[in-house]
Amino acid sequence: MTNTAAEPAYWSPLRKLSLRFFMIFFIAYIVFNPNGVLPNIDKLYEIYIEPVHTLIVWLGKHVLHLSKPITVFTNGSGDTTYDYVLLFFCFVTAIVSAIIWSVADRKARNYNNLFYWLTVVVRYYVAITMITYGCVKIIKLQFPSPSPDRLLQPFGNASPMGLAWTYMGYSTGFNYFTGFAEFTCGVLLFFRRTATLGAIVGLVVAGNIMAINYAFDVPVKLLSTMLVIMCLYILSKDFIRLTNFFILNKPASAANLGRHTFKKRWKNLTLCIVKYVLVIYTVVMNFYGDVEAMDQYGDAAKKPPLYGIYNVQSFVRNKDTIPPLKTDTTRWDKLTISYAGRARVIMSDDTSRMHDFKIDTLKHTIDMYSYADTTGKAHYTYSQPSKDVLLLKGTMRKDSISIRLKKYDLQNFRLLNRGFHWINEYPYNR
Repeated sequence: MTNTAAEPAYWSPLRKLSLRFFMIFFIAYIVFNPNGVLPNIDKLYEIYIEPVHTLIVWLGKHVLHLSKPITVFTNGSGDTTYDYVLLFFCFVTAIVSAIIWSVADRKARNYNNLFYWLTVVVRYYVAITMITYGCVKIIKLQFPSPSPDRLLQPFGNASPMGLAWTYMGYSTGFNYFTGFAEFTCGVLLFFRRTATLGAIVGLVVAGNIMAINYAFDVPVKLLSTMLVIMCLYILSKDFIRLTNFFILNKPASAANLGRHTFKKRWKNLTLCIVKYVLVIYTVVMNFYGDVEAMDQYGDAAKKPPLYGIYNVQSFVRNKDTIPPLKTDTTRWDKLTISYAGRARVIMSDDTSRMHDFKIDTLKHTIDMYSYADTTGKAHYTYSQPSKDVLLLKGTMRKDSISIRLKKYDLQNFRLLNRGFHWINEYPYNR
């Protein structure tokens, strides 16, 4: 029978110092970056984040002497200047606090209990984060299929992040694969017996996410790096066991799962109920919210009126037919409608402009203006003599405009019509 490893009664000074540092650092990071880990946590976050913003702005100006003041906070990007200064603040605070703690608690023999509960907190944070990201891939919300705008974008003009998003968004199957890997990792981390396996899976999954974020300049580098660090922390207690098993080919003793129980049974029962409620809530609410969101912005969302790519067949301005000269910066060449309220106009010289696009399907009217020039509003009436022909007539600035456009079949794009083949006699890599 394999013996279970016992928790050490005495810790080395370095191990105690490390625990003190990570205790402060992880808790501070989770508090300032809750990442939706608990129900309604964002409402509490809004209460205390304003003073934190004020503090970080002050640190950036008066301590770090940044060349520009911090005016942008965490948004779609988690790698803002604010996020880096906040991480620096957590790091320095953890170092200073660990030193003070070490001086004040010099006689402590071990921190087995603190280590256990900190590991629980870290496990749950990583678990909920992984389940959240896993669900938006399984439901396919994070990476949408290539839009008309994306299909027309020159390959070399795509940003590294845009390239990664297109790569992921193209394949529903790959979304399932990565999503279920993240979801499985999260579920495994919720339970002590499977936590080590969950952390190993998490290290691989989060490591891959981190690599993509760094290699393709995706602005979630800090969070993905922290997930990797947290997985390593969870595995730290099993370092010797894992080394023996995977590297040295030696027997590995069973882990001490370190279950901490209360003397009163009702407290243990309450803790167990709270845990399972949290697990069920995390899984159900993530899937429920993502399924609801499918109809709003996922691949299953209703396409806006006139969705697609339209090639300009004729462009008449003030009764003059304008030829498609490559030097002309004002004649339309293509119109793409990918999202509600927006449209992109590609000019004859291949430059493009994003427009606000408001369509009234009852009156058959369109109002639009360029985001780069809001003074030049245009008003058109539209008609469709056939399903693939669009006629626009109206005014742009002070000019009368008449445009005939023909809809392009998206299935003509090789990315969409190539499909999957078990047998390929030759590689199709162009």
